Amino acid sequence: MRVLLLGKNGQVGWELQRSLAPLGELVALDRHSTLPDGGCGDLNNLDGLRETVLRLRPDVIVNAAAHTAVDRAESEPEQARTANALAPGALAQASCEVGALLVHYSTDYVFDGDGTTPWSEDAATGPLSVYGQTKLEGEQLIAAAGARHLIFRTSWVYAARGGNFAKTMLRLAQERDRLTVIDDQFGAPTGAELIADVTAHAIRQTLREEARGGTYHLAAAGETTWNGYARFVLEAALVLKPDLAIKAREVAPVPTSAFPTAARRPLNSRLDTARLRENFGLTLPDWQHGVRRMLAEIL
Repeated sequence: MRVLLLGKNGQVGWELQRSLAPLGELVALDRHSTLPDGGCGDLNNLDGLRETVLRLRPDVIVNAAAHTAVDRAESEPEQARTANALAPGALAQASCEVGALLVHYSTDYVFDGDGTTPWSEDAATGPLSVYGQTKLEGEQLIAAAGARHLIFRTSWVYAARGGNFAKTMLRLAQERDRLTVIDDQFGAPTGAELIADVTAHAIRQTLREEARGGTYHLAAAGETTWNGYARFVLEAALVLKPDLAIKAREVAPVPTSAFPTAARRPLNSRLDTARLRENFGLTLPDWQHGVRRMLAEIL
């Protein structure tokens, strides 16, 4: 079996290189990659993407690439739409031509964030930002192409590799006596490692039983706020490394309005993962589990 991975150097893409390798021959590309006989991994090159798929004829395509700069997308909507909507649509059409299963990642930003109930896959969408709108359009174009697919909506993604919220909090807590962190956005920090492992598991089962395809919510269990996340990071870090020079003695709660941004964020990013757990026989760990492992790796 041949698996084509796009976005190999992103947070999720890096972990996917590990989790997908046992499935078969893995061809992993980033946006700078080109193939000797034509084709590329650049989401801005729609013709190049199609050529890549037709030349490689993979059994599975995993698209872990996207335009993820949420605020910048507000000022460059066409670039965001190309990467987040048109490119997945092109991949879906090419998938149909070669009979491949397409795996794609979406986001809680497709919802408007109202209420406190976790969002189910069938809940009405209502994105608040260009990023959310383009990610939703990408989902719709994949479905319209009729490709065999798995779409995973996830939220609050982090990884040990590269920058992340926990690293920022640890740095600021060593520089400042007091931190102010948003406490009216709710979600579950979800590790790229977990996303990658679930993806590989779901691909295996969906290749055996096509009816398992569709859209799923994938997030760690439990919920918190960014403020709760920050406090947990500092507490867990001190357990792991008691001599860590933490100056901050307070993590003060503030509303989203205290930090104005170009793009509106949903307040309710809770995702109902029941469909994923039931269809694939999975237990998703509490969010604290993954964050502790990540902290153990970076400290």
